[in-house]
Amino acid sequence: MQDNRFSVKAIDKKDVSCLYLTGYLDAHTAPQLESAIEQVIKQGIYKILVNFRDLDYISSAGLGVFMAFIEEVREKGGDIKLADMKPKVFSVFDLLGFPLLFDVEKEENSAIVKFKS
Repeated sequence: MQDNRFSVKAIDKKDVSCLYLTGYLDAHTAPQLESAIEQVIKQGIYKILVNFRDLDYISSAGLGVFMAFIEEVREKGGDIKLADMKPKVFSVFDLLGFPLLFDVEKEENSAIVKFKS
């Protein structure tokens, strides 16, 4: 089934780990994102930027992954920032009140700059 196409690519930019999501993030693919975030945290990196430019769909299970890690990351002095969302992906975040909990930026560079301030 085409819908389960999903990938996560991690690229470290100085002290920020950038995760690039592609495809469909749902209950079937959420464990891939969980494991990518776990790997970043295991490396001692707590500034995580998630780039949604190539993500076409997110379900509540996908959203749950971010909730699972945000407290731990913030306790360690870091944050998870979200950037480059397509309007239909942003609307799912917005509907559930995520912009109140997470820093959602239009583009990756502005999110990286916010980590420094």
